[in-house]
Amino acid sequence: MTAAVLPVWWDDAADGPTNMAADEVLADEAARHGGLVIRIYSWSMPSVSLGAFQPLAAARACVAVSGLPLVRRPSGGGAIVHGTDLTYAAAVPKAHPWGRTPQALYDALHTAMAAVLTDVGIAARLHEAVATDPPADAFLCFARRSVGDLVAPPTGQPAAAGDPKIMGSAQRRLGTTVLQHGSLLLSTNRDLGEAARLPGVAELAGRDDAWEPRQIAEPWLNAIARALGAVIDHQPAALCHGRDLAIEAHAQRFRDRHWTARR
Repeated sequence: MTAAVLPVWWDDAADGPTNMAADEVLADEAARHGGLVIRIYSWSMPSVSLGAFQPLAAARACVAVSGLPLVRRPSGGGAIVHGTDLTYAAAVPKAHPWGRTPQALYDALHTAMAAVLTDVGIAARLHEAVATDPPADAFLCFARRSVGDLVAPPTGQPAAAGDPKIMGSAQRRLGTTVLQHGSLLLSTNRDLGEAARLPGVAELAGRDDAWEPRQIAEPWLNAIARALGAVIDHQPAALCHGRDLAIEAHAQRFRDRHWTARR
């Protein structure tokens, strides 16, 4: 029996509109492939991705991120400050077992990451709702808690209800596919205002240096492939290769101030 294939793209750093456009093109690839596809990428400069339903006024009122480039994601959730995180996009057809319900894909990818982090000494776990959770509409993604987010205590400490969130994801359900964005906070961004300096994996591990994104992403992808019973097909070129026109067409919307100010 032939194993399933998991295509993975490792993309170069890009600005916010280009990254969001590439993610939408990734959803087209999932429909064409008929299964899960994943894109790992970074940002050409520290940037804020605003959730699809967040008011622009909330971003303008957050002094801690003042002056950073802003892009509105097609997916929901809270604002993410990119620059010291591992960013991914995943897409899967709705007919796939991981695409049939919103929580299925969310839990599958977060469970795989929890296993990887546990192997490097971070006792990560999927969050379960508690009465002491912060407000669900907190501006920053990592200041919120949703069922299935990854949280973890500092190394050597017992798990507690208020443990920091280190990974969150958000979805948009398109015509025939599910597009999911996600971010693992590798380390706190010390260039930000204090309100946005949330602890990442490095701080929880007591490290002075953060893991490189690939050090975490490669074992994570391997864990996902095992869960799928699939083999990874690392693509030889970036997703934009041969898809420049399609990505640019999508990027125009994300650059449009009307899209950014739609809420």
